[in-house]
Amino acid sequence: MSDHTAGDHGTGHASSFGHRTPKIEFYVYFALIFLVAIPFATLAWVFGLIRDRQLPVHGPMARAWREAGAITPAIFRP
Repeated sequence: MSDHTAGDHGTGHASSFGHRTPKIEFYVYFALIFLVAIPFATLAWVFGLIRDRQLPVHGPMARAWREAGAITPAIFRP
């Protein structure tokens, strides 16, 4: 049986796996999810504005960006 942790110096990943840079497909999915999230984020922002009667800290674009940033990596996880 082989030891798969050999050469792993406490980094948590084997040395053969480097940091992967995002590919064009990742950016395409991110852009599409961001564009789809904008109307929903705007509705949530308006409802928050009406409910709390004050401007939310983050606008609809920041909320859509955050949603796309959370959803897109989940698609590409192994």
